[in-house]
Amino acid sequence: MVLTEFTPPDGRRADVIGLGPTGELVIVEVKVSIADLLGDNKWPDYMAYCDRLYFAAPPGFPHERLPAKCGVFVADAWGAEELRAAPELPIHASRRRALLLRFARHAARRLHDFVDPSPV
Repeated sequence: MVLTEFTPPDGRRADVIGLGPTGELVIVEVKVSIADLLGDNKWPDYMAYCDRLYFAAPPGFPHERLPAKCGVFVADAWGAEELRAAPELPIHASRRRALLLRFARHAARRLHDFVDPSPV
């Protein structure tokens, strides 16, 4: 399952977070330009809230400029390809539990809003 605009407990907003079949949390930070990358100082904070951290950037992006300690996806409107695998950054079990509960609540709220978009 993948969610967009997920907010970890520190209040920052991750572009995309995914939950793997084993409960692995993966955050993807989307960058569209070098200025976007250089103007972003929040991405290192995400490392405490995921098992793997990736950057996704368009095909023309100079991917070698992306941090070496993160994975890299080349992405466009039709799909994405992994250029570099993200190293594993296992998070503590208690933090994992808290994040999985937050993820589940966020997913349930989005599903509810989709099924019943009327205001409560």
